[in-house]
Order: sequence, then structure tokens, then C-alpha cells
Amino acid sequence: MRRLPRAAAVAAVAMAVWSLALAQDYPTRTITLVVPYPPGGGVDAMARVVAEKLAGALGQQVVVDNRAGGSGLVGTRTFIKNPPDGYTLFLGHTGSISINPSLYTNAGFDPRKDFAPIGLIASMPVALLATIGDVVAVAKTAGGAFNIGTSAVGTGGYLTAELFKSVTGIDAAIIPYKGTAQVMNDLLGNHVPIAFGVLPPALGNLQAGTLRAIAVLGPTRFSLLPDVPTADESGMPGFESVLHYGLLAPAGTPQPIIERLNAALRVLVESAEVKQRIVAEGGDPLTSTPEEYAKDIDREETKWGTLVRKLNLKVE
Repeated sequence: MRRLPRAAAVAAVAMAVWSLALAQDYPTRTITLVVPYPPGGGVDAMARVVAEKLAGALGQQVVVDNRAGGSGLVGTRTFIKNPPDGYTLFLGHTGSISINPSLYTNAGFDPRKDFAPIGLIASMPVALLATIGDVVAVAKTAGGAFNIGTSAVGTGGYLTAELFKSVTGIDAAIIPYKGTAQVMNDLLGNHVPIAFGVLPPALGNLQAGTLRAIAVLGPTRFSLLPDVPTADESGMPGFESVLHYGLLAPAGTPQPIIERLNAALRVLVESAEVKQRIVAEGGDPLTSTPEEYAKDIDREETKWGTLVRKLNLKVE
């Protein structure tokens, strides 16, 4: 029995040596960056900014793999089954990481146990978008015929719409779409009068005047839309919805690889070019240590999970 601690110690040293050797050679081949949503939305836009620059920093190609389906669940469940070797990464997002575990009866993953956080990339406020004027007044006169467009069930846009209904007392139907791009198409076609979503797919139409942003649901106004008020300024204090984006690996990924990726990620997010691109996509740049990102995931899951339970929301 006395030999067991010695054997465990030897195994731990061997694992540490193996991890260090792996990290020193890493990466030696193409890295896949999984996005659990279709192309064209905010998560996809953020992934493509990161993939291009991370490839340059690591000296290997980084390929974006859109694994859409099940409001982000298909891609997430598939991702956590990958080997923890640093060659399959995940573009984490508030919807897929912090909302789905509480919203779905069987999400199939634990955000605190099944991922190895690498670092934060950006935050992005949800916006209330419309082709009409006074949203609340129109909604109340429209009654049950009033529809709100959002991205898929489980995303920040969807849950923000639920929160909006709860705060305003409006009894409207939420129409979830597979992706944000489809929401914008139906909003422009007047199939839905308002929508909640992130800004990237809407920025061109907002700047052209074909869509109107009623409010940005962050603590401050957004730099690219300085004339659009916050929800607080619009008479809805405390009505905030800000999504977080970050990079993750499967649980068990060697710490030296996590540290290598975190260092590269921080440098690229802090560069003037990437900061500018993140802002142009509708976000605010963020950086963190792996430990700070783990704490952020815990806070966000607690925050959104509390809201899901308060509103008694559940999806099978």
C-alpha cells in the first residue's frame, strides 16, 4: 500500500513532462475552431476575426467549423467529446455556455466541468431593432398579433425578448430563428416588427437607415451608434443584456497549451487592428486570464440561470 503514493507521484511527474513536451511542439498541424451557430451571426463574426489572427500567431492554419443545430447544443455537445490536445477549440458565447445549461432540460454538458477556459475576447450588447417607431405603444395596441424576432432559443437575443416581455407586461409571441441573419431578413421584410439581436448583421442597414436601433442594452452607448440611447436612458432602468465571447478548449487540455493559447489570444485582442475589427463588428474588446474567464462563466451562468428559473422557462 505504501507504494501507491510513490506510483502516483511518478505518474504525475510523467504527465507533467508529457504536457510540457506537447506544449513546446504545439501546434504542428491545423487547428479547428468550432462555432455552434450558422455563418453570418455575431458568434461567427467573432470567430473569423480570431481565427485569422490566431493562425498568424501560432504559425498554423485555424479553420472555422460551423456546427449549427439545436440552438447551439449540437456543436457544443460534439465539441466536448474531442481529445484535449489543443487542436479543436470552441468559440464560447453567453448563449451556448451560460444560458443553455439552465434553459434546456438536458443540455448534455456542464459549463464548469466540460471546458478548459482559455480567455475572453469581447463583450457585445444586445440591441432592440425595429422598422417602426414607438415599440411599446405599438406592441400594446397589437395584442396577440405582435411578434418579436430573435436568434435561436437559448441565445442572448431570445432570453432578452423573454425579459422584455416580463418587464413591460407585453404579451407577444417570440419567433426564434436559426440564425441572426434570418432575423434581419424578416425584420427588413416587415414579417416581424421588432427584433432583439447583436449588432453585426444589422450595422449596414442601421447605417443606411433601413433599420432603426431603438436602444442598446448595455451600460453605456455604443461607439458606432452614439445617438442610440441605452435602455436605462429610454426609461427601462436595469434592463441590460450584454453577451460575452471567449475561447475554450476541452476539459483536460494540458495547462502549458492553455497558457500558450492565452498568451497569443491576449496579444491579438490587444492589438490596434483587432480592437478596431471587434468594434466594427459591434463589440468591445476584452482580455482575461484562463482563471478570470472561468469566473466569468460562473457569474454569467448564475445570472442567466436565475432569470430562467424566475421566468419559469424550460425547453425540452
